[in-house]
Amino acid sequence: MSRKCTVCGKGPMAGNNVSHSNNRTRRRWLPNLQTVKALIKGEPRRIKVCTRCIRSGKIERVV
Repeated sequence: MSRKCTVCGKGPMAGNNVSHSNNRTRRRWLPNLQTVKALIKGEPRRIKVCTRCIRSGKIERVV
């Protein structure tokens, strides 16, 4: 199960947690993915889409 948007390809990003004593440990920022029923090639399918693609109207949702 990938954590990637099927429309724009947005995926996890990596960086550091930084404590008050400046200790650094690795962490990940995950995209806000929603499972949505959308029309793909004229057929309804369930896909994982980030909220930015949903909000901008890049997909045609099935009601």
